[in-house]
This record gives sequence, structure tokens and C-alpha cells, in this order.
Amino acid sequence: MLDKPVRGFPLREFEERLERAQKLMSTNDLAGILLMSEPEVRYFSGFNTQFWQSPTRPWFLFVPAEKKPIAVIPEIGAILMRSTWIDDIRTWSAPCPKDDGISLLQDLLDPFSKSKARLGIMKGHETGLRMPLMDYERLMSSLPGVELVDATNMIRHLRMIKSVAEIEKIEHICKIASQTFEKAGKIFYKGQPLAEAFRAFRIECLTQGADDVPYLAGGADQGGYRDIISPPSNRPLQSGDILMFDTGATFDGYFCDFDRNYAVENVDDISRRAYDTLWRATEAGISAARPGISCQDLFQSMQNVISEMDDQGGEVGRYGHGLGMQLTEWPSHATFDETVLEENMVITLEPSLNYGEGRIMVHEENLVVQNGAPRLLSVRAEPEIPIIGFS
Repeated sequence: MLDKPVRGFPLREFEERLERAQKLMSTNDLAGILLMSEPEVRYFSGFNTQFWQSPTRPWFLFVPAEKKPIAVIPEIGAILMRSTWIDDIRTWSAPCPKDDGISLLQDLLDPFSKSKARLGIMKGHETGLRMPLMDYERLMSSLPGVELVDATNMIRHLRMIKSVAEIEKIEHICKIASQTFEKAGKIFYKGQPLAEAFRAFRIECLTQGADDVPYLAGGADQGGYRDIISPPSNRPLQSGDILMFDTGATFDGYFCDFDRNYAVENVDDISRRAYDTLWRATEAGISAARPGISCQDLFQSMQNVISEMDDQGGEVGRYGHGLGMQLTEWPSHATFDETVLEENMVITLEPSLNYGEGRIMVHEENLVVQNGAPRLLSVRAEPEIPIIGFS
């Protein structure tokens, strides 16, 4: 069993996050930011719970331009929130559809309305209100003096740059998943129903020390898989199958996200070539992933290799993304994303391609951007497709 990083964060971690946020608020003339989604509430408070999976109750955190954040949450979360560094915790008995925290928010934000302040809220891509639209409209109508500004880019930039402690947690879960993949020859075998292979992989991840495996995708088919997001069937693994598993296991609220491909007993030439192309495309991405390069250019470095077999760029739409408290975070390695890599970003490299008759292959690694060559957090895949399942 691997040595575990310390769970949670020291007080100074949250103080520094708040200091950076308040500096950006000052630059953008914001009096505060209202947050409603799990990663952002957790980022500034340390409030880590699976209770977010229930859509019944909304949760709010107000980050002012001065002083500490203020939590407006259902009473059921008060004990856990009091264990964080947050002092000002305002609660109501929830669920209460007629007033799920809205009156408390109105009382909190009314002085900002009277002073005609600018407040931030996340409006951009990959964000959501996480509260009923009717409640949001009611809240805004009660605050006529407030000017709402999109704070997505501000929060996005803060979260993209990881602290040393965050990177340690991601690296730890990457090591756990890597150890699990190393046991592929024992976990998977010819004749094993794919659904059972999924269960076996999850069990091994937990045995190795993962807290959870909330995301596990993959597929298997003759000469290459065609679908990687459908639930697994009971079709037995067969000789000549290409098997892929893509895991999002977690430790202390942080994800890994990488995959591995295997051939069952034997592999055809075109699948071997597809694997080699993806492996070299990933190498090109690793070589290019330096501070100062754009995500567009990082995408192109991988696409230059992928185009040897597939000039359409696969079916995924991008060749990787950010990683951290969420399985997928900003940025995206794609032609539309002009984000420039910075030191201490944690990213995935995930090239994909189409080949044969409707077959696809995807490969993924996790790394942290450094001053110079990046540091791999996942154990690098074998340069030739591994063959498993000998009977």
C-alpha cells in the first residue's frame, strides 16, 4: 500500500486561495463572488461531501472582496461546514421549496444592492446555477442595484494552477490507478464478461487505496472497440478483442483520469499500428507541454502524428483537458482553446483516432506542467500494446 498524503489542507492553503481571489476581485472592481457549484464551494471552504449527489438542496458560498467567505447552506451540512475554516455559517431547514435559502441570501446581499456593487457569478462554459431558475430570478429581482459580472475566467484561472498539496493528491491517485492497471493480466481474462471486468477493476482500485471509482468507461470488441461510454454488457472477452479501460478514481476529493489499451491473446496489424500512432502522438504532446505553449498548439503537436492514420482527429473533440477536483476541468486541448499552459497546471493528454471499419482507439496520460519537461503522474503506458488473457 502506498504512503498517503495528508488528507485535507492546512489553513494557509485556503488563506492563499482567498488572497489570490480577492486580488483578482480588486483588479476587476468586484465586491464579491457568489458560488453555487460543488468544486468552487469546496475550493474556497474545504467542504468535502458526497451529499452534492442529491439535487434536492442548494448550497451557497459568498466570497467577499474583503474578509472570509460566508456559507449559506442547509442545516444538515452545518456540522461538516463548522469543521472547515469558515466561521460565518447561515443555515435553514431544507428542503423548503418556498424559501430554500433565498431569504438568507437576500439579507446577505442587500447591502451590495443598495451600494450598486458589482458581484461575480459563474456564467460561462461548463458552469451551471445549481439552484432552481425560479429561485435565481426571485433573488435577482430582489437585488435591483446589483450588477452581475461573469467571474468564470477568474475562478477558472485560480483553479487551473494547482498547489503542491493538490498535486500530491492527484499524483497519489494516479499511482493507485497505475498499480491497478499493472495487474491487468490477473484482473482480465478471455471469457470474462465485460461487466465483470468492470467490477473487478473497481474492486482492485479500492483494494489499492482509492477512496472511490466514480468514473469508469471503456469497451471491447473484435479488432478494436467502437463505443466507450455505454454501460458494459455481459459479452465475454474474446481472442482478438481490443480492450480499453478509462478510469476516474479519487483520493481525498481529487481525480486521476487516464486509460490503457490491451489486446486479448492476439492483435491484428492495424490495431498495433493504431496503438503505436497514439503512443507517439502522446510522446509529441509530452515534448510540447511546456509553460508558454497554447492548448491549440499542444493539440496540433498531437494531431500532426494522428494525421498519419486519421486526418479527422478522432471522435472525442479534443486531445485532453485539465484535471483536479473534477474528472475534467479547464482547459481543453483543442483548436478553440487559446489558454496558455502555466507551471503547476495538471493536465491530461488524450489523443484518439478512427481506423478500420468504424473502430476507434483512445490513449491518455496525466502530467503536471513544470519549468521545463513535464512530470508524468501516471506511469507511462507500454510502447507496444500489451497482450493479456492467455488461456
